[in-house]
Amino acid sequence: MSVRQLPHSADYDRRMSQSSTDIRHLTREELEAGVGEIRRAPKDEGVLHLIVRRPQVDARELLDEAQLSVDEGVVGDTWRLRSSSRMPDGGPHPNMQLNIIGSRAIGLIAQDRSRWALAGDQLFVDLDLTGENLPAWTKLQIGSAIIEVTDQPHTGCHKFVSRFGVDAMKFVNSPLGRSLNLRGINARVVQAGTIRVGDVVRKLSI
Repeated sequence: MSVRQLPHSADYDRRMSQSSTDIRHLTREELEAGVGEIRRAPKDEGVLHLIVRRPQVDARELLDEAQLSVDEGVVGDTWRLRSSSRMPDGGPHPNMQLNIIGSRAIGLIAQDRSRWALAGDQLFVDLDLTGENLPAWTKLQIGSAIIEVTDQPHTGCHKFVSRFGVDAMKFVNSPLGRSLNLRGINARVVQAGTIRVGDVVRKLSI
């Protein structure tokens, strides 16, 4: 399995800024102009474009292949160590094991693929992530694994602002952004298995 480890996010942000001087944060108008392409994402069968594992806070590993576990989510990821304010005991939320973002959305927002991993999500897919197409409890097959979309909303945070700009945050959290789930969706693993970049992401059922 090929693993490429990225530097901690603060260093990565700085390097991206220094090495990509032509990249700037898009305005709200520029982002909204790209919505048409996002809407053209496939509805039933898409592609897994990127797998990111977070071995520690603000660290990223790009994987060609990963194991999904019912107990751990992405094996080797820090999900089990991350507290959630949505849980009474402050523990990890079982319905937020996997953070999934649309590759067309992050492609627009980040502009350069080398910046995709800054979003903090683990799975980057070319698939229609709207609630209409993928309501809660819809199952998706990726490789030999099956995951299930949950009812937990996925919203932008201060880190998203620092990496992609205030307008990007407003864009993904706007009524339009929420209807299209531009910031992504949450899911959990219901059948363990192996996933690989390039795998088909297939909608199964609710």
